[in-house]
Order: sequence, then C-alpha cells, then structure tokens
Amino acid sequence: MFDITDATEASRSIMMGLNREWITKQGDFFVESPINFLTAIIWFLKKYQGGKYLTLPHVIELMQVEYEKLFSVLRTEPEIEVLINPFISAYQNDAMEQLEGQIASAKIGMARLSSPQLYWVLSSNDFTLDINNPEEPKIVCLANNPQKQQIYGAVLSLYITRLIKLVNQKNRLKSSLVFDEFPTIFFNDIDSLIATARSNKVATCLGIQDFSQLKKDYGADQSAVIMNITGNIISGQVTGETSKFLSERFGKINQVKESISINRTDTSVSKSTQLDFAIPQSKIAGLSSGEFVGMVADDPTNKIKLKAFHCEILNNHAQLSAEADLYKSLPVVTEVGSQMVSENFTNIKKEVSELIENEIDRILNTPGLDRLSK
Repeated sequence: MFDITDATEASRSIMMGLNREWITKQGDFFVESPINFLTAIIWFLKKYQGGKYLTLPHVIELMQVEYEKLFSVLRTEPEIEVLINPFISAYQNDAMEQLEGQIASAKIGMARLSSPQLYWVLSSNDFTLDINNPEEPKIVCLANNPQKQQIYGAVLSLYITRLIKLVNQKNRLKSSLVFDEFPTIFFNDIDSLIATARSNKVATCLGIQDFSQLKKDYGADQSAVIMNITGNIISGQVTGETSKFLSERFGKINQVKESISINRTDTSVSKSTQLDFAIPQSKIAGLSSGEFVGMVADDPTNKIKLKAFHCEILNNHAQLSAEADLYKSLPVVTEVGSQMVSENFTNIKKEVSELIENEIDRILNTPGLDRLSK
C-alpha cells in the first residue's frame, strides 16, 4: 500500500464481499461508516512500525479492542484523524446506539473471518502479487469453497484488489486475469480494469453462468456496464434475458426467405430477403454441449471480416487422457500441523494485545500525547 486510498479500496472490497447487499447501497451512512472504520484500522497498522503487523488477522483482532483503548491509540496517527473523528464524537457524547450502528456491521462481518486456518494463510508473506513482474513472473491460482463461498469470497476480493493494482502498470509482461464464477467475488470498478488494462497488455476474462446472476450480485447498472464494455464474448447454452441480449448483440443480417403457394392449377415459389437476427434467441437457448456462439473484437492492424461465430469444439479424448496421465502432483512446500496453526492464532491475538498496551503506555508517558487518551 502506497497511500490511504489503497487502504480505502481494500476495506471497501472486504466489506462488500462480506455484505453483498451493500453493493447497491454504496454512499449510505451505515454502509460508508464501517468502511471508514476499517480503513482507519488498516492504515494505522500500515504506519505502525513500518507495517510490521499489517495483515488481515491483525486488522480483525485490533477491531475487537474496547473503544476507550482503541480510540486512544488510533488518535495518535494524524492521517486517519478525519476518519475516526465521527466515531470518537459519538463515543464522547455517549451516543452508543449510533456508534454501535456505525461499527458493529464492520466488527460482526470481520469476525466471521476469525479462524485459526484463515489466520495461518493470511498472516504469511510467502510471495508477492505482482504476477507480471519481468524479474519475477509467476502464476497465482486462488480457489473458493462452495460451502464457505461468502466468507472466502471476501478474502479473495481483497487479494484480487491488491493484485490488480500491481498488475495494471506500464512496462510489465503480458498477463491474463481469469475470473471463473466472477459473481462470487466483489471487485469494485471492474469496468475500469477492462477498459484500461488492455493498454498495459493485460487480458481480462470473466466467467459467469448467466447475466441474471451478475445482475443479482452487482446490481442492474454495474452489471449492464460489465456486459456492454467487453469486446469479446463467448457463450454456451443460456436462456431468458441473457439469450435475448446476446442475440441482439450479434445483430441482424439479410436472410433469404422462401415461400411456396399451391392452388388447384399452379404452384408458385417466391423468394425474398429481410433483416433477421444472425443467431436467434431460440438457437442460443438450444445449444448442445460443446457448442458456442460469440463475437470477437479486432484492431486496426488485424481486421476480422466475420466477427460473429457459431461453432462446436471437438475434443480428442484419447489425447486428453494421455496428457492427464503425465500430470504430476504439486510438491509439498511446508508440512503444517494443527499445533502450528493454533499457535499462530494465539500469537496474533497476543501481538495485538501487546501493541495496545505498549501504545497506551507511550501515550501516558509522552507529554502532549496524554491528552489523546482523555
């Protein structure tokens, strides 16, 4: 993180990932307040001892500290004073119901991430997320758990938000960002990434089951922007609103219509042309497994005459099976036992407790700072 705006984006990603209904309520008082509170916590840890304790587990534990101690410590950081001032005012004026309304949503949501297993994963620093760094290129694969989709989705949203900041820069290697089941995570301003990352040689691929799924999780406005801003689109069998949208996007072409008229004395055949959908809605809704329709984009140096397509993928199952036999299991990097995970969980709680106690002692013993604890 380079400045406090990075902390704001990170906190927004986490809170929206934990509370998906907030996506359509951005700007509301009781939505922005928890985001500001989380931003203050993150940026304080970033500034404290050079970011030594800047991990999501430490953020979660610091949020649980009692208000009197927490506010006294946070007030020592000038850059977050404007963020925490509303909370301190509510606390000093004994407006506890308002204060709980402002903060409880953040504390309750973040508390769902409190587990020894998540703390172990999130407190490590094994690698960086700059996947297209010319000096250290890497592949990062993040997977969700369908049984814990909402919890893990928030963590993945945070990783992705930070990764995009590092990837979408000049003078980096070509890279690809592939998001399967995209609606299960929250990424703010995904439309900006699609629009701007192309100039930095970053290809963005979003995989969704149906347009209605994206609309439910991201809202009508943002989902419409995402669908309309993509240059390439590939689709299998879909129905309803999605198939109608695709049919209209592929456009109309002149098609020959033939009609036959038969009476007692004569049979006449007439042909005419009329504009009709190149790929009708019914055709998209009836695609078989392996069949796809789509449209691709081109550039001034590589013109494509036929952009729309309707094709079928034919797999060589014998070759695929032979390739699968050559697969190797991923090597074990570290043997992790339950005791190690449990000790890490306890150590993080202990570190946050010591941080608070040390800061309180410093405030009380430093002239000019002691007033902050009052």
